[in-house]
Amino acid sequence: MNRRLPGNHEFACLILALLGVWFAGCAVGPDYRRPVIHSPAVFRDENAATNKSFADLDWWQVYQDNILQALIREALTNNYDLSIAMTRVEQARAVAMQARSQFVPSVDYEGLVNRGRNVLLGTAFPNNATTVSSAAATLNLFWEVDLWGRVRRLNESARAQFLASEEARRGVRLSLLSAVAVDYFRLQELDQELEIANRNTNSFGESLRIFTRRLEEGTASALETSRAEAALADAMAARPAILQQISETENELSILLGRNPGPIDRASVRFGDTLPPEVPAGLPSALLERRPDVRESEQRLRSANAQVGESVAEFFPRIGLTALLGKVSTQLSAFTLGSANAWAVGTEATGPLFEGGRLVGQHRQARAVRDEARLRYRQTALTALREVSDALVSRERLEEIRVQQAREVKALGRAVRLSTERYLAGKASYYEVLEAQQQLFPLELNLARTQRDQLLVVVSLYKALGGGWEDETKSNPPKPAPLPPSGLP
Repeated sequence: MNRRLPGNHEFACLILALLGVWFAGCAVGPDYRRPVIHSPAVFRDENAATNKSFADLDWWQVYQDNILQALIREALTNNYDLSIAMTRVEQARAVAMQARSQFVPSVDYEGLVNRGRNVLLGTAFPNNATTVSSAAATLNLFWEVDLWGRVRRLNESARAQFLASEEARRGVRLSLLSAVAVDYFRLQELDQELEIANRNTNSFGESLRIFTRRLEEGTASALETSRAEAALADAMAARPAILQQISETENELSILLGRNPGPIDRASVRFGDTLPPEVPAGLPSALLERRPDVRESEQRLRSANAQVGESVAEFFPRIGLTALLGKVSTQLSAFTLGSANAWAVGTEATGPLFEGGRLVGQHRQARAVRDEARLRYRQTALTALREVSDALVSRERLEEIRVQQAREVKALGRAVRLSTERYLAGKASYYEVLEAQQQLFPLELNLARTQRDQLLVVVSLYKALGGGWEDETKSNPPKPAPLPPSGLP
């Protein structure tokens, strides 16, 4: 009976058979399934469901202010938190690359030249006290046959962590965009507060001038003049506090822009036409697909689920293919001859027999981590729904408040004008004028703050809906108009 060594064809068939076994192997552990979130059909205070959402607008369509757009672009380029998030994405990408490398064989090399007594290839070996020289140069190969899916689960987990880091970067981008808009609108409102304070200071100053003149003429008392002077001082005291808030907000915005603290150019406030009036929220189910924090939470759940499978695979043996090719010789003179050639192929299997509960503990830990990730995902989804509902309710209520405050300010402004005319005509006392002026000043400030809050709640709604994290370069936006010169326009 003739025998022959396996040829290239048989070797190729063997490799294909092993590949078939590898790919046919089942991945132990649970497959990922997205938890069911029972989201409502519509958001609270929304009349009807609509597929159209405010978050579908790009951020430069929402914030239609050229200066604000320039500040946002600067922040997206220079902000350190966003840069840090990008480095975390690269770290996760590198970890995923390391995990993916286990799909292919690992090959390394080894070289050794040694001379000694009772030593062979660097290892103590009885040799009748003979001094010999030895050398070895080999290539070593190892390839784990992923029968149980350990490597696949490891890659699934690493890939999910990478995607989670990418969603976290998008979340930082969205938060940064919103923070810049919030600080910008606060600065505009503080500018209006400063203008109101200056106007009231001038008004109280004019009253003091009138009372002082009437006191000199003997038609007014010193009490009226003193009260007018106190009211002027109170109005003037509001200016430093407002200027302090302006400086602090400018410094905060400068840090977001990656600048040293300093002044911020901005447009004059235009409440009412800064943001679009129509802000449909869209479908709650679409919110869970759009918000970066919800998507990040789901990817972390997917990673934790894969780690459960990886912990199960640790109970099974690891089977690998090994190969060696090189030259090994105990005589340097024979190292280059055919007699020094060395090769070997084989398989190896290692598995646990007794671990004292270590593997069981790892598996239970992985399951607990997965359960925690599932709960966090559901909590994040509920928080997202709540934030949208809060913003919708706040927007509606703030509009009602603004209407009444504007009505009150208009009425008190008329009262100040009429009381001043009556005082000059000798038909009213100073206290009537002072009372009207002192009531008007805080109400004007409250109205400005309510209008600011209306802008901020739309920013909050846009963020809560998950709008604004998309890359501007992918949408081909129109070129912004040139910026005005430095200083307030």
